[in-house]
Amino acid sequence: MEAQPLIALPAVLALEFSSGQAPSVATLSRDQADGLAALVAEDLHALLPRIGEARLALAGALFDPVELLRPGFPVWTTLDDLARRVPRGHLDNVVAFGSHAGQMPAPTLLPEPGHAGGALRLLPLSVLATEALADSLAQDMEVQLVGRGETGARTADWLMRTLGAQLEHARYLSRNDLLALTCVQYEHVNLAPLWTLLEAALLTPYQPETTLSARGLPLRYADGAVRAGSPAAWLADQPGGPAQRAHAFAGVVFELRQYAALLQAHHVPLQLEDGESAGHGMLETLAEPDPALPAPTLIAHEAPGLGTVAVTAFQAGTGERPRLLAHAYPLAPQALGPLVAVLAARYGIEPALQAQGQVVLDDHGLTAPTPSRH
Repeated sequence: MEAQPLIALPAVLALEFSSGQAPSVATLSRDQADGLAALVAEDLHALLPRIGEARLALAGALFDPVELLRPGFPVWTTLDDLARRVPRGHLDNVVAFGSHAGQMPAPTLLPEPGHAGGALRLLPLSVLATEALADSLAQDMEVQLVGRGETGARTADWLMRTLGAQLEHARYLSRNDLLALTCVQYEHVNLAPLWTLLEAALLTPYQPETTLSARGLPLRYADGAVRAGSPAAWLADQPGGPAQRAHAFAGVVFELRQYAALLQAHHVPLQLEDGESAGHGMLETLAEPDPALPAPTLIAHEAPGLGTVAVTAFQAGTGERPRLLAHAYPLAPQALGPLVAVLAARYGIEPALQAQGQVVLDDHGLTAPTPSRH
């Protein structure tokens, strides 16, 4: 008889460490992972009696939430794939994957050092159940884990001894619980629009989603990427005097930097709606150079506390306004140099950037100095 396909029900063991405490390791050895999996199975059986009819899989690695909440859920996908390869009935249907010589069975199961500093660490779990069992077990997981999902005392004690750190909380969550928790966290720091886009990327990647940032910048998710409206175009519609508009522009670029950092951590690209990406920055072309005008110049628009918020390539014109060629937006500290290099190569000029000490504006928006303003 052909084996029934197993449906994966993803979950985590969520560990919140006491202030100033951090785990001594990022991964568990094979023996440690086996030991923890046995304790986890005991805890979950008390909450979900029918889990003994399913296969429980555990990855002995501590992840940040951003590493698990990525399109396609690659960590869980890898864990499920490894667990399905183990013959049914092996080790009482509880399987664990730990490290050997610092390596996990698959690269995807090795946490990234750059995300190791968070107070919340997650060990991925997966329950593999037959179709006949999966629906009822999934419902039980959604009800029981969020309501009664604290680990048992033996499990919590094992974790603290093994990881060498004091725990505030250790509890089981379904993936849906983790999604809801992350949503609340992003909303709490005024990033609800970001979550709208991330949720689409994670749960409905085939369906476009549009929203506005907290400052009103248009944002759109489609085809695996988030696309942002032009900050310069947004600025052109903002009211107020020069100082107010310059402050607003710096704010919207800062907002984009927040979005870029978090989207990168979640492995969702951020692009300019009508522009191009250049490393950790974005670039929009406005016009081609006029051969009758002087060679292009690059200036840096600067804002207090943020440094360079935009770079403008322009040609000094014979009239009141310069000829604007391009705007570039550095979204990370390491982005400025590559953006300047791209623009310099494009226009055949030296990569020299003239600092302005301010955001240069006119009635139309972001601009460059005219000869009379030097």
